[in-house]
Amino acid sequence: MKSKFPNPKQAPKDTPLALGGDLSADTLLDAYKNGIFPWFMNGENILWWSPDPRAVFYPDSVKIHKSIKPFLRDYKVKFDTDFKKLITLCKTQREKTEPTWISQDIITAYSNLYDLGWAHSVEVYKNDELIGGLYGIIIGKIFCGESMISIKPNASKVGLIKLCEALRPFDFLIDAQVMNSHLKFMGAKSLARERFLDELKEKISKKSGFNSFKDLNLEN
Repeated sequence: MKSKFPNPKQAPKDTPLALGGDLSADTLLDAYKNGIFPWFMNGENILWWSPDPRAVFYPDSVKIHKSIKPFLRDYKVKFDTDFKKLITLCKTQREKTEPTWISQDIITAYSNLYDLGWAHSVEVYKNDELIGGLYGIIIGKIFCGESMISIKPNASKVGLIKLCEALRPFDFLIDAQVMNSHLKFMGAKSLARERFLDELKEKISKKSGFNSFKDLNLEN
């Protein structure tokens, strides 16, 4: 089926390639399959992006710094146990310091993708309290990361490390969208958009290799 989006290989490097549309499951999946994601502030038209370069993780390249190791022992990580609570935490924590793109419409749209089996969450707990994590979309052998959050030190880093450990045997690529200092510290690589799109096309054509993301849950 032909995509409703413009060709991302011809998109601007650091501005949107499209605006408008909706956040239906069909539209979001069409976007992710073409290396495009929504990012816009509440009240704005929906903006669609495919930046160049693209930040990615290869699961075997994530860095486990010495300073993180105590937290790997102290925190417990679960997969797909409370998606809506995790995405809501991403929203409420960000709102305390800055405007956030995670609106109620975003929560509704991605919760729908979770119900359909496309969206997934990595939750990090300390003493049974949800203290951070991340969520994203899995299509074939790619995990398209959407947001990370920590309310205790290094919680999102622990979640990312455990995600990489779980996906490593399955030859996954993890899309981290736009490079920043936090991602670089954790070992993210910067790919030219054309290379990223070529790798994406290959990864989404394959099966994930597992029946249930939740069953990949790794105990600390």
